[in-house]
Amino acid sequence: MTERYEAVVVGGGAAGLSAALVLGRARRHTLVVDAGEPRNAPAGHLQGYLTRDGMRPAEFLAEGRREIERYGVELVRDRAVDVTRDEQGEFDVTLAGGRTVHARRLVIATGLADELPSVPGVAERFGRDVLHCPYCHGWEVRDEAFGVLATSVLSVHQALIVTQWSKDVTFFLHSVAEEEIPDEELRRLAAAGVRVVPGEVAGLVVADDRLTGVRLADGSTHDRSVLFVAPRAVPRTGLFERLGAELSETPFGTYPVVDRTGLTTVPGVWAAGNAVGFAEQVVNAAGGGYRAAATLNGELLLADLDAAVRV
Repeated sequence: MTERYEAVVVGGGAAGLSAALVLGRARRHTLVVDAGEPRNAPAGHLQGYLTRDGMRPAEFLAEGRREIERYGVELVRDRAVDVTRDEQGEFDVTLAGGRTVHARRLVIATGLADELPSVPGVAERFGRDVLHCPYCHGWEVRDEAFGVLATSVLSVHQALIVTQWSKDVTFFLHSVAEEEIPDEELRRLAAAGVRVVPGEVAGLVVADDRLTGVRLADGSTHDRSVLFVAPRAVPRTGLFERLGAELSETPFGTYPVVDRTGLTTVPGVWAAGNAVGFAEQVVNAAGGGYRAAATLNGELLLADLDAAVRV
């Protein structure tokens, strides 16, 4: 028989666990489906989360799992591969392991994957001295020799923002032609003291397991100890697409259209965390999961009371 839950949360990261915690404390029969693919797995620590600054991501998630367990929330290590909405507006979720579960309401917090540029060495060092977010890692590498690898014209913003943490910044244009960059942005780079280096980046220079430089295709090298890159965001939208949710194209990927609580255009389905946007940090994701869960709980309560009134 299909197991029935009041809420199923798909995704066991900060957003999903936060939603599950709120639902468990609200005495909702809740299941978390966790594929075990947190976006911040390569990072050695998370930052900017009050009282959790510097905590290892794996430790953070382990503590979250212990907390939801105290409130009777179930967690299964599996992947949701399909979802359908029935005539009553409820949902059947099919898991990769063959199990099907029924949910009155859904929170989808499947996040996204970071697709890194195909420069040798970048993927291997990502989360160590090849970094993405200065708000996450800038303090730890402050005043070091920064490089910024352009992946598009939008990388200009990244080159400018990292100057808050170091005044020694080199912007490698890589596959971006200098004429593609607006004059206003070039003037900003100059004003910030950022050196602009044209030419394709061929690889990284590493010594004693530390980044020491960036090598161009022409053979020249530039001493750098940190390299910032902007990965291409690949949102995991499969479940939203199966449900027919409205999606919106952005410069940072395609995401479901949601209201301020995370409710999608499919009644009964909320999105949270990086499932709704590229820039959601751990603290934002947790807040989004909280809002979604609180709204979901209130909606279920009113639905049940209205049903009782009709009877």
